[in-house]
Amino acid sequence: MAKTNSLKSTAVVVGALACGWLAIEFAFKPLFEKARAALNKSDPARDQNTQANILKSKEYS
Repeated sequence: MAKTNSLKSTAVVVGALACGWLAIEFAFKPLFEKARAALNKSDPARDQNTQANILKSKEYS
C-alpha cells in the first residue's frame, strides 16, 4: 500500500512540474523567442571588444 502511495505522489509531482514548465513557457514565450533569435544571430568567434580595438588602432595609425 505504501508503494502505491509513493508512486501516486511521484506522478502528481512530475505532472505538476510539467504543468509549471508549460505555464512558464507560455507566459514568457515572446521573451524567449527574442532571446533565442539573438543567440542564433550571434557569432561566438567574433569578439565585439576585439573588433572595436582593431578599428581604433587603425584610426590612430
